[in-house]
Amino acid sequence: MVYHREGYIIYRRNGKGECNMAKYLVIVESPAKVKTIKKFLGSNYEVAASNGHVRDLPKSSLGIDVEHDYEPKYITIRGKGDILANLRREVRKAEKVYLATDPDREGEAISWHLFAALKLEDKKVYRITFNEITKNAVKESLKNAREINMNLVDAQQARRALDRVVGYRISPLLWAKIKRGLSAGRVQSVALRIICDREDEINAFIPEEYWSLEVSLNIEGEKKPIKAKYYGTTEEKVSIQSKEQVEDIMQSLEGAQYRVAEVKRGERLKKPPLPFTTSTLQQEASKALNFSTQKTMRLAQQLYEGVDIKGEGTVGLITYLRTDSTRVSEEAQRMAEDYIQAHYGEEYVAEKGAEKKNGQKIQDAHEAIRPTGLDRIPAALKDELPRDLFRLYQLIWKRFLASRMSAAKYETTSVKIQAGDLQNKEQVFTLSASKLKFEGYMSVYISEEDKEEENTLTGRLDQDSSLSFGAFDPVQHFTQPPAHYTEASLVRALEELGIGRPSTYAPTITTILARRYVTKENKNIYVTELGEVVNNMMKKAFPSIVDVNFTANMEALLDGVEEGSVKWKTVISNFYPDLDEAVKQAEKDLAEVTIADEVSDEVCELCGRQMVIKYGPHGRFLACPGFPECRNTSPYFEKIGVACPKCGKDVVAKKTKKGRRYYGCIDNPDCDFMVWQKPSNEKCPKCGSMLLVKGNKLVCSEERCGYYVIPELPDKS
Repeated sequence: MVYHREGYIIYRRNGKGECNMAKYLVIVESPAKVKTIKKFLGSNYEVAASNGHVRDLPKSSLGIDVEHDYEPKYITIRGKGDILANLRREVRKAEKVYLATDPDREGEAISWHLFAALKLEDKKVYRITFNEITKNAVKESLKNAREINMNLVDAQQARRALDRVVGYRISPLLWAKIKRGLSAGRVQSVALRIICDREDEINAFIPEEYWSLEVSLNIEGEKKPIKAKYYGTTEEKVSIQSKEQVEDIMQSLEGAQYRVAEVKRGERLKKPPLPFTTSTLQQEASKALNFSTQKTMRLAQQLYEGVDIKGEGTVGLITYLRTDSTRVSEEAQRMAEDYIQAHYGEEYVAEKGAEKKNGQKIQDAHEAIRPTGLDRIPAALKDELPRDLFRLYQLIWKRFLASRMSAAKYETTSVKIQAGDLQNKEQVFTLSASKLKFEGYMSVYISEEDKEEENTLTGRLDQDSSLSFGAFDPVQHFTQPPAHYTEASLVRALEELGIGRPSTYAPTITTILARRYVTKENKNIYVTELGEVVNNMMKKAFPSIVDVNFTANMEALLDGVEEGSVKWKTVISNFYPDLDEAVKQAEKDLAEVTIADEVSDEVCELCGRQMVIKYGPHGRFLACPGFPECRNTSPYFEKIGVACPKCGKDVVAKKTKKGRRYYGCIDNPDCDFMVWQKPSNEKCPKCGSMLLVKGNKLVCSEERCGYYVIPELPDKS
């Protein structure tokens, strides 16, 4: 008879019919890993899961004793009592305990918390880590068992303590000043600041006009004409700024003879991409698959922990998903080289795998994200995996294989064409073409950046070619403002600025979306009215918290704790007094402000009281001050003192369903006037259109007009 408890086999019969107990206990974080790892280790090992963290700081209080050396107070997380009780029973039966939580700072801290919560002081306890859940990796980790690395634990304790003191000291101020339910965070507040700063750049941007000029030329003996772009003269490059300028150039070239002045042919190499890190996986999954960062990490976690594959059971398909290293193990490198040579040929094998060159510190504790085995080709697993899981696995598989392959080769042609104008100047047009000569890595993987059309020459073009004029094609352009952040570009910005770490990008973005500080529309991230209010308060009261350089420096200090060169409590003790002083000053300033409901000019239609403006989860609204006797509410529209250009009624500030601010007619839907920038009462002197407020300028709402003016400031003398 075999005894089962909660799906785990505890006792087994040996060959003599006697009952044996598993000698060794392996504790992992996720229940999803239990079945996979158990399969690798055999009957002497019992595998159990902690279901993530088992201890944390209390929710009801700060949990950091600022009076006594910043000692943290850890308690058992609610709901984890039964899990710990079951783990203690397993511990009593085991000769050795292996703590196999995730191979990063947080995983190290969970192992340390388990050690304390399970009272393992008198047990033989070992810490093991593996970068992938495969038989070789798990068994190898047992051979390299070690003690808990307290530097990693302390780095995580420092991060947790910093986040706690920021959140618990500042959030109540946001509740008092703005509304309940808001939160501030050490990383999330900086992320919000970055988005708000980009929004300010976009709002202040003034488009500038410029023109491009192409000439269509016929080659003798060829059916298809070529198109060359205007460069300038033989002396200098010329930028075309106006219609008049482009017309002057075209007029000066009337009747001109065009000739090929120079033809250069060469070869260009396009290097293979690096294998995925957490950041680049999130970015590429967003671009190529339209996944949010949260969705990408959730699916990657499933691929790492294990997926049921027919004939193999539960298999971990990728390596650990939280990393900012592009390093690949020698074993994986050999695996890739063998696969490429067998399926593509020797010429497709890269001379050396691509490596990341970056001035920033790279956490190189484990490898880049890669498949655990290239023999599990995506096409063979398509029917085994849900659609989105398959698409992400295919992306990772192809990216890793491509990173080990040779560069793509392009045959390039650069042509310089000259024509003498009426002023005896030599005007220059240029033409660049490229043709893929050798696919290399692009036979496997083409990123969004690689998806560019080839500009090829259909015929032979050299200095003897005879050219005849076809037509000019002048095109008006306007410079574009910086793009709104997407989840992908925000992750890239956070990484480049050194804000947060791979494990924090997705939760940071998820938090500011959940708090309605920002909203997403067609991938773009926009700041809401609530986000603007919170960011302005944080910049005013806590400038260091939302300072990008300060936050990046804090990450560097946490790296120092991990290396053992900085004590974690030193980081907290240097940070907390300044925070405490800033909070007390903000509380003092806040106490001097009477936070009363703003009275509107609207009258309650039910009781006749003057309606007041209140904040709700979705922004401002009008409410009767006679609550609870009168419960009347209505939408609040902020009048800006501008008449609608279509119907003459008031233009008001509104918000989309997702919280993005815009300006529209109060008579909507009968009148459909709307603009994203704030309108003014001024009219454009050039075309008569409405002028919009952009930063410190008034800009014509008709982009092609291009008119703008900087209003004079009132004299304060």
